[in-house]
Amino acid sequence: MSLALYRKYRPKKLDEIIGQETIVQILKNAAAQNKIGHAYLFYGPRGTGKTSTARLIAKLLNCEKRQTDEKFRAQGEPCGECSYCREIDSNFAFDVVEIDAASNRGIDEIRNLKEAIQTAPAKGAYKVYIIDEVHMLTGPAFNALLKTIEEPPAHAVFILATTEFEKVPLTITSRTQRFGFKKIPKVKITEKLKNIAEIEKISIDEDALELVGAVGDGSFRDAESLLDQLSSLGEKITLEVVEGLTGRTSLKKVRELSELILKNDLEKALNTLAEINTEGHNLTQFTKDLIHYLRKVLSLKVNPSLEKFFSSELTTEEITQIKKLTALTDNATLIRLIKSLIVAYTEIRYSPFAIVPLEIAIIENLQ
Repeated sequence: MSLALYRKYRPKKLDEIIGQETIVQILKNAAAQNKIGHAYLFYGPRGTGKTSTARLIAKLLNCEKRQTDEKFRAQGEPCGECSYCREIDSNFAFDVVEIDAASNRGIDEIRNLKEAIQTAPAKGAYKVYIIDEVHMLTGPAFNALLKTIEEPPAHAVFILATTEFEKVPLTITSRTQRFGFKKIPKVKITEKLKNIAEIEKISIDEDALELVGAVGDGSFRDAESLLDQLSSLGEKITLEVVEGLTGRTSLKKVRELSELILKNDLEKALNTLAEINTEGHNLTQFTKDLIHYLRKVLSLKVNPSLEKFFSSELTTEEITQIKKLTALTDNATLIRLIKSLIVAYTEIRYSPFAIVPLEIAIIENLQ
């Protein structure tokens, strides 16, 4: 059985964690100074590197080279070559215990953990407990975990991960070092996908690759899983193939319709919308993408300095295209259009005739 791409290309060192530079720097400095904490809470969207970073902390704590080479330890990275690092990469490390709180959420499971944590590590210097989706634990389970997280045995480290930080009790968060992981910019996701495609010899068009990155919605794992799925086709992956599989339209189609609307070309705008609907694209998602795109047009028109914030989401060429659209309309017209599309988006989600609210919004603004 072949290894999934998101597992095969999981970061092996902290410097390979993309898009979380501040977190990486703090952890590297802590590792270099031997100040790794006893409890961490990683929170943020899915697929942003929380579990990968947790495993890297386990590596840092038990890396054999770090324990014997003081000069190497100052780099704040695991070696990735010793037996312990290799065992973690292969998911065979007995001292790294990963618990899925979604399916092990009761007080009995936490009591078992509290008993097991008292035993010494099997091989390394530390036992590392990674509790994923920790917000799923029950109230009694959280209460049972409190004292252990606050004062674990000297050989134990807890790393909690969650996508819903607000559901974790304050009594737990206050006992941990907290790190917020942010969504990965589309540009960085696309860059990594391009490298993977080259290594794996996956033939894919550049615009198709960009759409895969966009569908990932800030998640490396989602984007890599989609690329893995597409690679099974055994042929060149085109934009049309990705659109057909995901129901998502490319930024090119969003831009084309935006331009027609801003040029007040009602006939061509409706024809383009009809084509998109006939091709079977998800009109709810398309309307959402259209709103976000026109919002960028409005933002750059009002404040051109915002370009630096869009550079992580869009290529230089895409930003240039948006800047050209700012000259086609005025602020009041754009604001009215975006408000109409937001109403249409709300109606589309519950309407059996998805195209109708979007058509009406376009007609109302272009007549």
